[in-house]
Amino acid sequence: MSHHRNPRALLSPAMRGVLDRIARAGHPPMHALSPDQAKAAYAAGAGVLDIPSHKLARVEDLSIPARDGFALPARLFAPASEHPLPVLLYFHGGGFTVGSVATHEPLCRHVAHLAHCAVVSVDYRLAPASKFPTAADDAWDSLAWLRDHASALRLDGAHLAVGGDSAGGTLAAATAIAARDAGWPLALQVLFYPGTAGHQNTPSHKTFAEGFLLEEPHITYFFNQYLRGPEDRNDWRFAPLDGVDAHGQVRELDGVAPAWIGLAECDPLTDEGVMYADRLRMAGVPVDIEIYAGMVHGFIQFGRAIPPALTAHNDAARALRHAFGAR
Repeated sequence: MSHHRNPRALLSPAMRGVLDRIARAGHPPMHALSPDQAKAAYAAGAGVLDIPSHKLARVEDLSIPARDGFALPARLFAPASEHPLPVLLYFHGGGFTVGSVATHEPLCRHVAHLAHCAVVSVDYRLAPASKFPTAADDAWDSLAWLRDHASALRLDGAHLAVGGDSAGGTLAAATAIAARDAGWPLALQVLFYPGTAGHQNTPSHKTFAEGFLLEEPHITYFFNQYLRGPEDRNDWRFAPLDGVDAHGQVRELDGVAPAWIGLAECDPLTDEGVMYADRLRMAGVPVDIEIYAGMVHGFIQFGRAIPPALTAHNDAARALRHAFGAR
């Protein structure tokens, strides 16, 4: 994305109004808070602009064992169905530091309703108590468990997708690569403004560094909480776009699951999202990419105030229905 002389002019009027109201509220920036304070602040504000939770026939709390024996809380959302439903395994956003199943429940419920599929949302472990690569390991362990237990949950384990937003999109992208390596077919990867690059040096990071909700100090704060050191930035599980494996090789993307990628125009992460879509396409992976004009990072949780949030929900759900064979 080229540098824009007045990037704020790119914002939609509704999006600009939301940002102005947030600024007037005068809350301390997240990077000025302790991790526990940041988690509480994010949880308190998550539902303010989100849509009401859609009623579903089935909502169940699950417990997924991680490789070290830790029990990962998860929640299953599903509409009524006489047949086992296909499943989206979802990882919430929040910079690997904040967020939860609860903060993303309205989104997951709405996607389950729109796509007529089950959504299993996972509370992977957060930084700084759990450093990289714990979240990536938890995501992979969740997929392995879901594959093994889908039929016991009355779900269609032959039709699985992975998805997430922001840091959750990073986890979904890395999990899709690992699934390819394991020979586990996935129907789709649903990536809302994923982080994919090891270093935040693209033009969009500079253009939208301040005043567009997700600011550069927030990104630095999150990654300082999550990463053990600078070397982790070059690990493909953190940076699916340009990270390397244990042999120093950039991961090839041939055979990775098809992708639906939804980006916000006014987002530091936009360029790396486009670059990841390009790398997938170059590897022969089918990619559908949408860039929502005038939107900022996090907009999919602003459905009360921002109509494009609902458009993005519908677009992702349409991709899921298609990937699942319009079941």
